[in-house]
This record gives sequence, structure tokens and C-alpha cells, in this order.
Amino acid sequence: MTMGSTPFYRLALVLPPLLFTVYLLASFPRPPTVPIIHTSLAYLPSSSPSWNVYPEDLYSGGAYANLPLGRVRYWLIGPEDGRRIVLIHGLSIPAIVWKDVAPVLASRGYRVLLYDLYGRGYSDAPQVTYDTTFHTTQLALLMQYVKWDNAFIVGLSMGGGIATAFSAHFPHLVNGKVALIASAGIMESNDISRTSKFMSTPLVQTVSSLPPFQHYMRLLANTSKSSELCETNPIQEIVRLQTAHLPHYNAAVASSLRDGPIRGLQFAFQSLARSTNQVLLIHGTSDKTVPYKYASKINNLVPQADLVTISDGGHDLTVTHASEVNALLLHFLADDYSYKPRG
Repeated sequence: MTMGSTPFYRLALVLPPLLFTVYLLASFPRPPTVPIIHTSLAYLPSSSPSWNVYPEDLYSGGAYANLPLGRVRYWLIGPEDGRRIVLIHGLSIPAIVWKDVAPVLASRGYRVLLYDLYGRGYSDAPQVTYDTTFHTTQLALLMQYVKWDNAFIVGLSMGGGIATAFSAHFPHLVNGKVALIASAGIMESNDISRTSKFMSTPLVQTVSSLPPFQHYMRLLANTSKSSELCETNPIQEIVRLQTAHLPHYNAAVASSLRDGPIRGLQFAFQSLARSTNQVLLIHGTSDKTVPYKYASKINNLVPQADLVTISDGGHDLTVTHASEVNALLLHFLADDYSYKPRG
């Protein structure tokens, strides 16, 4: 066999012109672009019913933080020298969900920080992936903005997943106590409703972002009269108004559901278990959004946590069982709190 017929020789003939061709055709990626920032409830006209359902000044001490991915609406209530608490809401309902909890904590001497997650309420909606790091970084930047070195962290529903991941990503910003109410974070896909999965698909999100669809949703929302709004549950109504009027709300919720702190946070709960933080779990037995079984699963991952079960409690415990939640949080946050002995 001659040298010209060997595979190595043939490769030596082909490779240089091939590499030269790739060299000529190679192009450098385009420079990164600034994400599109979509507007919040703050930009709706004064005639919008949202101003009555969820006023911008629902809590005192409200302001906006101009962060890299858009404005974030936050409120600081309670005495300035009080022990610091952050309240994190869930997937679809902004900080209005704390309306029966935050003022009580503030009245008992705590300094409470509430805020709307990106894409909800009065916070802007950047057109990015709403993954876990995105959510925890928003809170870290907000705490830096208000000059807080650390705080107690309380999360509801998806906010519980954010709180847990936040304690793993930024442990130095957590001041020894983490409370998780109806917490998501380790949900299995088969426990997410088929409707939610369908509504979060890229195809449905593309259709729902089209101007004709959004115009139709706004028409439906605007047909509600002020007398009807007074009789409507504001928690349910604000979801409907966001869906109709905020151009990126549906996409933000869908991305959070697909990519965010709803699932896959076993590592974060295990990190929480290894920390010195005290942990409180509050969960209702009739929760159909995050079934009660996940309270036990989380407790298994964080064995030192205290699990308090609210019999027949659903998912929106801060609304339906506010007095019980307040009592449990005040007991947990007290300096003399100690874990209950396990039977």
C-alpha cells in the first residue's frame, strides 16, 4: 500500500483547506443586547380598576428601586430600628397577598420589607428567563439598595422556593430564621395542572402576546363595574387585571412555572438543612396548588424544621387563615423561640 492511499495521508490533504475555509467563514457573535423591559401596573391610566383593587400605596413607605433589569416596587413598614423581615409573595399574586400579615408584624415592632417580584404588580417585567437565580438576585440587589445586611426571610408558595434558594445563594443575608408557607420548590411535574402546563407553553404564550388577544382581554377586564369590583375578591381580581393589562405578565408567570423556583430545589433545601437557620413550615391539608404531601417531603429534607399543619387550610393561607399565620410567625420570630420537642 502506497503512502498516498493511507487514511492519515488523505486526512492531511483535506484538513488544511477545511480549516482555512472555516477560518474565512467564521464570524464573531453579535454583541449582547439590553433586555426589553415591559411595563407594570404603575403605567396604567388612572381610570384602570387596578388602582382601586391594588393601590400603589396599599402599604406606607413605598418607593421604587432602579435595578439593572427594571424598576422594583417595594415598601418598608414598621419602626426603623425593628428586627428586619422580608416577605416574598408567590407565582401570580403580588404583595397584596400580605395585606393581613405585614401590618400586624409591623405593629409588633418588626421592620418589614415587601416587594413585587419582577413581572408582577408594580415591578417592571424584563424579557428574560425567570429562573431561580433571577429571582434570588432580585432580592439580593433590593436588600443592597435599601442597605440591609441581613433579615429574617418569609416566603409564600413560590416565594418559599425563592426564600430557600436565597438562603443557599446568599447565606450571609439570612439572619437565622426562614419561614416557608405553603412552599413550592420540589413539586413534581405531574402535580402541576394540565391547564397550567398548556398555558405556559411557548405556543400559547406567543398567541397570548399578540395585540388582538391582549385587546380582547382588556375589553373583558374593563367590562367590570366599580360596584362589581367591590364584591369581587381582590386577590382573584388582581390576577385577572394583570393578565389583561400587563403585556409580559403571562410570559413571566409561564417562565417562572417552567424555569423558576417551583421544582428542582432539593439542593437548596439540603443546604438549608446544613445551615444554622431555624426553619418553620406552615402548610394546609387542603392545599390543591401545592399539595400537603410536599410539606412532609420538605420536612424530610430539612429535619430540624418545625412543621405546623393547618387543618382544612388551602393554599392562600395568608388570606384565609391570617390570624393563625400571624400568631405562628410572631412566635417563630421571637428571640426566645425554641423548637418544639418531637414526639
